[in-house]
Formats: sequence, structure tokens, C-alpha cells
Amino acid sequence: MMKIAAAAAERHVLTITVDNEAGILAKIAGLFTARGYNIDSLTVADISENHAVSRITIATNGPPAVIDQIQAQLERLVPVHKVVDLTEAGPHVERELALIKVKGTGEARVEALRIADVFRASVVDTTTESFVFELTGSPDKIDNFVTLMRTLGLVEVGRSGVVGMMRGVEGA
Repeated sequence: MMKIAAAAAERHVLTITVDNEAGILAKIAGLFTARGYNIDSLTVADISENHAVSRITIATNGPPAVIDQIQAQLERLVPVHKVVDLTEAGPHVERELALIKVKGTGEARVEALRIADVFRASVVDTTTESFVFELTGSPDKIDNFVTLMRTLGLVEVGRSGVVGMMRGVEGA
């Protein structure tokens, strides 16, 4: 008898345009929690001049059927205007901001600065024994930078979460 393999989990980035009112984020997070879906990254910000609309960006993982189910359930929530799966919609840009604190003196300090230069990270704070670097880029770029800094004295990492947008002149 042949076994059918379960569909592999895929990373997806969803943008959700919602009314900017109390409790919306809790409803959306609750939808994920109640169904056992994981949120890898979540960002939210007001995007309208009159502060009436916010955009939520969620990075999540799951097989295609689960991602479709998540999208359908999000679209049914009353304050949700639009849900776009950037991963499925086509070419898009993803960026994240990170602050990375690294301790070090001597050669380790010089090496941390050299690597930061290669990654185009900015020094936003410095003492004689540490740096705080600011880095923007894809989640993979930030992951790689953090991995390299671990060997040089990584102290702390703060990440903003992913924001994404479709490429081209069309809005999502």
C-alpha cells in the first residue's frame, strides 16, 4: 500500500488591511491561536492619513491547504478589508529591521566592524566594549548577520518583523 506524503510546509507572507480599531489584532492573533497556526513574524501600523486603516503583515508557515484556510478565515472577519498572500501573488519585496548588540574588544571588535561593513549595517550606538548595529534587509540576511555575530560576542537582538509589498505599480 502506498502512503500519501503530507504537503510540505511553506513560508508565506500575508498582508491584511483592517479597520484601525481596538481588538482587531487580538481577533486575528486569536484566529491563529485557536487553530494552532504559528505566527513567525507580525507587524502592524496605521497606513491612512485619517488613522482609520491599518496594515498587518504576518509571516507564517504551513502546507498550501492550511494557508488557503487561514486566508479564507481572515477574509471572513468583519473589520478585514483585504487579505493578500504576497508569496502567491507574485514578485514582492520583504524587509525587516534589526538592532544587534555585540560586545567585543581588540580583534573581535575589528572583525565585528568589518562584517558590519560587508552587510551594510550601521553603528547606532557604541561604547569602548560594545556596539549596537542597525541592519535592514531580508530575514535571511539578518539571520546570517546574527549567526556571524554569535562567534564575536552577540549580546542581544531586537527584530521588527517582516513588512512586505508587491513590486510594480499595482497596490496590494
